[in-house]
Amino acid sequence: MKFTSRSLAGQLTLLLLITLGVAQGVAVALFAWESIEAARHAHRDNAVVRTATVARLLGDTPPGLHASVIAAASTELTRFSLTGEPVVARTGSGEHAATIARNLSAALGTGPERVRVAPPWMRLVDDGHDDDHDDDGDHGDHGHHDDEGPWELDWFTASVELEEGPWLNVTVGPPPGAPQWGLAFVLTFLLTALGIAAVAVVMGWRIVKPMRGLANAAGRLGRGEAVDDLPEAGPEETRETIRAFNLMRARLDRYVRDRTAMLAAVSHDLRTPITSLRLHVEFIESGPVRAKIGAALDEMQRMTEDALAFIREDMRQEETRVADLHALVDSVVADLAELGHSITLADSERILVRCRVVALRRALRNLLENAAAYGARAMVRIKRDGAETRIVIEDEGPGIPPVDMQRVFEPFVRLEASRSRDTGGSGLGLAIARSIVRGHGGDIALANRTEGGLRVTVVLPGAGDS
Repeated sequence: MKFTSRSLAGQLTLLLLITLGVAQGVAVALFAWESIEAARHAHRDNAVVRTATVARLLGDTPPGLHASVIAAASTELTRFSLTGEPVVARTGSGEHAATIARNLSAALGTGPERVRVAPPWMRLVDDGHDDDHDDDGDHGDHGHHDDEGPWELDWFTASVELEEGPWLNVTVGPPPGAPQWGLAFVLTFLLTALGIAAVAVVMGWRIVKPMRGLANAAGRLGRGEAVDDLPEAGPEETRETIRAFNLMRARLDRYVRDRTAMLAAVSHDLRTPITSLRLHVEFIESGPVRAKIGAALDEMQRMTEDALAFIREDMRQEETRVADLHALVDSVVADLAELGHSITLADSERILVRCRVVALRRALRNLLENAAAYGARAMVRIKRDGAETRIVIEDEGPGIPPVDMQRVFEPFVRLEASRSRDTGGSGLGLAIARSIVRGHGGDIALANRTEGGLRVTVVLPGAGDS
């Protein structure tokens, strides 16, 4: 089974992989957002608890040890300082600052008037001092710094009034960002993608296999080959399609058999009145009338026999097989050459076609006999044209008027201007030939040559065509 973007399995796999990518992207985004939110809450709660712990520890520690406590409690993300005046003049507006202020008040067990929280603000990374941000100590309005250097966003800054008067200031850095995609995530994604691709291939094969069988059977039926009922397999929709095809094939077979049997019966029954008329002609005195009636009965007899031969050939279920087309045409040319016809066959490569050999041989014989009889001499070329095979038959006769190009394929039609009745024939040759060629999935085209004569092109599908 070909695995391409145009195949059902390929498109199904691509669709599932795209769906997987979108689903994984949404899942990762949701997971990252939840992780960030959880980290933000944990970071905030940890800062609040740590600030409350440091405030209680300073209350239980002599003033001489306060500097050591501040130094030990400070980290890269959380920096403490003690000042006589609060760094934050008032609690800033916004839910973020108000939430932290409420949590700090609850953790310290004190009133909100002793806690002030400022929202995020920018600071220099290497400023070297955390308590000299604004001379008036009002960080509720976040003045803009004009200093050059790298800047960093502080998550919040808070000032807490201690029991003995000093203010404990804390500056908390931003929480960690979204977790990076690690090797485990990449491996999980790849394994999931491979699993989905495997499932898509199996499901695509399960769907495509009966559909390919159906397409192949439809192609063979179109070429006139015998096709058995297909097994119903695959999803329900595919089963219904195969069921409908089997029913259509059975109805077509029944229709063709009934029509062919009816035509055979009519042609066979015509023999009786023709024979009766021929007996009555014997009682007519010799003369022009008797000769004309006899000639008409002979023509009717030939037409009836030709029709019966055609119907018997049509009813015969010949097996389709792969044959060498050049060898087949060469054998027909050789047979006609023995009868005195002038026909030449150009050399060509070995070309294989799927055909009913006896039927195709009869069609080619009809066409070559016409070309040799009405064109004095015929030339045949066989060539491969892409997925098709063309048999080109050219003669040097008078050709056919353009208006009659399609009419000559009708049964019992003869063009008196260019096809003499003295040469015989009932007008079924081209009709039989086209019926056989179309039964092989091909066609016949006629065209007059510019240098004179008729060109007959027989188009046949190749041996690998469905």
